[in-house]
Amino acid sequence: MSNSVTYTAVLDVQRETVEFLSGLLAGHRANLGTRAGTRALGPFNQAVLVLRWFLDGTRVRQLAADNAIGKSTAYDYLHEGIDVMAAQAPDLATALAEAQRDGAGHLNLDGTVLRTDRVATPGPNGADLWWSGKHKHHGGNVQVLSDPEGWPLWTSPVRPGREHDTICAKAADGLLAMLEQVATEQGLLTLTDLGYENLSPAVRHPVKKPKGGELTIKQKAYNQLIRGIHGVAERANSLLKTTFKALRRVSLNPWRIGAIVKAAHVLLRLEHGRHT
Repeated sequence: MSNSVTYTAVLDVQRETVEFLSGLLAGHRANLGTRAGTRALGPFNQAVLVLRWFLDGTRVRQLAADNAIGKSTAYDYLHEGIDVMAAQAPDLATALAEAQRDGAGHLNLDGTVLRTDRVATPGPNGADLWWSGKHKHHGGNVQVLSDPEGWPLWTSPVRPGREHDTICAKAADGLLAMLEQVATEQGLLTLTDLGYENLSPAVRHPVKKPKGGELTIKQKAYNQLIRGIHGVAERANSLLKTTFKALRRVSLNPWRIGAIVKAAHVLLRLEHGRHT
């Protein structure tokens, strides 16, 4: 007699979201020329597997056992699902056009470090590549561009956690050039924190207190205004991390974090009816 126990669970996601991902997976299989009946799971069940990982942070070993498939097959299905969703994420030009269409008065840019359990990867000068000195844990840095209400519009590829926000923003291909373009042509400025000091003329951040000196009353008022308005940007990072348990600690290769966040962004848009 088996000692295993079975139970029924409900996935806290709209059926339309599962069907959307299932459709993407079915289309991907068609493009690959996959013959019907040659996969252990159909597109719908694969979509459920992927969404369980994102929403509940279910371990791949458990996903494999629940679907009576090998662990390596479960990993393949998961990565395939991540990639087809990430490909649907809005690019930077689309995100900026969306912000302008919705009448955004400004943009917010903020970095978030997603914790990872992968460790001890040698970096420059012997430093640990993924160790964030600021956050005191391993992780990958992703830049998040959001609207005035703190809704995420675009997310960047991942950079190692040891890199500061300024370096990560510069590494995001085309980010600064496009922010400067919309600032010049549309007057759409981007608010940040002091981590982006002197990054670009399109960026507005608080004034740094001079060494051995004090800020003027005008500078203090300016800082209070910038921080108050930009503080809403934290909502964008929070929406992603609180909605998807998989983003709270990524157990996959940390270089996959960028694609994982983009896929989560697509799911978030679907669940909130903002997918176009």
